[in-house]
Amino acid sequence: MRRQALLAHDPVDARDFEVAVKQLANSLRFGQEQSVFHGAGLEFAQSRPYVAGDPVKFIDWKLSARMRKLFVKEYEEPKQVPLYLLVDTSASMCVSSQTLSKYAWAVRIAAGIGLAAQGNVTPVGLLGCGARELHIRPTLSRTTVLEWSHQLRQHDFREATSLAKRARELAPSLTRRTTVVVLSDLHDPGSLEALQVLAQRNDCIALHLEDPAERGVQGAGFFRGVEAESGQAFIGRGGRPFVDTSAWKAELSRFAVDYLHLRTDRPILAPLAHFLQHRGQSARSVR
Repeated sequence: MRRQALLAHDPVDARDFEVAVKQLANSLRFGQEQSVFHGAGLEFAQSRPYVAGDPVKFIDWKLSARMRKLFVKEYEEPKQVPLYLLVDTSASMCVSSQTLSKYAWAVRIAAGIGLAAQGNVTPVGLLGCGARELHIRPTLSRTTVLEWSHQLRQHDFREATSLAKRARELAPSLTRRTTVVVLSDLHDPGSLEALQVLAQRNDCIALHLEDPAERGVQGAGFFRGVEAESGQAFIGRGGRPFVDTSAWKAELSRFAVDYLHLRTDRPILAPLAHFLQHRGQSARSVR
């Protein structure tokens, strides 16, 4: 018998879930004069002559070569930079050795970021990256965010990943620069390349969630396992990570994708708030 509408490793009821999400949103907004989700979505305004002290990275090399004099690019922040949340709803996100699974954390974080962004007049959209069809266009409605967050909490643990496919489909539909936040374990083999495509014209953030069990089964020797999404059997070796993630941050950084690794057995909210605040301050400092 097919098991449907199961809560994905989130032990709290609907009311406590909303309280937790709103507290998370407040922690991301607290003390912020400007949204941490604004500023990174900068658009080119004009070039002007270089002045001593200007950041070298903003030199307009093409114009400088043509004019034989240094010029720098100036940017302006659009009044509204839409935010899209790409939530991986695949089966591997629900495999958990902790009280809260990767999936439960992804739903909480997505809802918290969505409410925090809306508090700074940022329209928020959602795209589910699993088997289900779930696409919410950017909106300022807090009710909509809470509705899809409760919808996401229901999961039957049988979804295959579609992160790479959905990211590639979304990229050409974004007619203006958009902030895209991806919450996933990045198990889809094509996910890194798809995020690089998104980052060509948008501000892209990858929040990589990992369960400690993915660091490998303790002890030596070989073991048999089954892949959560495909059901395909495999043979693993104890003491080794199932997926080598050591080069992901460097690879994504080369394409201007901001990356944060979050383990479910370690504090998540403080590192997340620091990461987003740092991004906001860095983006505003270039104006």
